[in-house]
Amino acid sequence: MSNREYTPYVLVLPAWVWLALFFVVPIGGMLSLSLTTGDVITGFQQSFEVGNYVDAVSTYWEQIVRSLFYGACATVLCVVIGYPMAYWIAFRGGTHKSTYLLLILLPFFVSFVLRTISWRFLLADNGVLLGPLKSIGLIPADLAVLNSSPAVILGLAYNFLPFMVLPIYAVLERMDARIVEAAHDLYAGRIQAFLRVILPVSLPGVFAGVLMTFIPTSSDYINSSVLGGTHNTMIGNVIQTQYLVNNNYPIASAITFVLMGLLLVGIFSYARALGTERVMEVHT
Repeated sequence: MSNREYTPYVLVLPAWVWLALFFVVPIGGMLSLSLTTGDVITGFQQSFEVGNYVDAVSTYWEQIVRSLFYGACATVLCVVIGYPMAYWIAFRGGTHKSTYLLLILLPFFVSFVLRTISWRFLLADNGVLLGPLKSIGLIPADLAVLNSSPAVILGLAYNFLPFMVLPIYAVLERMDARIVEAAHDLYAGRIQAFLRVILPVSLPGVFAGVLMTFIPTSSDYINSSVLGGTHNTMIGNVIQTQYLVNNNYPIASAITFVLMGLLLVGIFSYARALGTERVMEVHT
């Protein structure tokens, strides 16, 4: 092979090395640790203890289901809010598209934790949002949103909304406007043009946005800690406690792999239901 033929492999080598060192090796170590027995005092022995996975599922199945449910709800909410935002910026933003995108990304210049804590002030019983509504009688005076499931879902949707908006916008922004004009020339109304032309073309962006939103929201632990209270614990909180407080590394690793497995099953099921090959054919 000539030097030119080796060039692509040389260029991709740093990425593969980085991926191996900081993904493959840690994943392999965590998989091995999930099959051990022992504790931090006596040490952990490799015994291929599959029972760790059984204990993880039987003990924390409620938190696992809750995490997947919260992640799914937050993802749906991001689609409902994020798609119109991306659509409006792509087709109505004009010369100010970059400004609108900057406004969406602007909260990311603030710490994730601080952004989540700010929602405590918004959702407090007599805070800046609920307080005035209660004072004028639009909502019941005893309504409480903090330390509830809706508070966690709202926090998750807010924090991960840009991960939905940006992929959808990237697809819509590259869309040829002449296709929509052709649909209107063929007597398609606005709704028909959207359902038959714009929506199918934007499916790759929706697909990417769902993946980028559902995975981190399902494994998040900050929003449930700050906004959910003790009765809305997610599986991320359990993993954090097992790792950093109880030092029960085998169970924590087993829970992590259970969550990863469930997320992969959900992702592949979603991809199969949506038909990724068909989506890419429509996009191309």
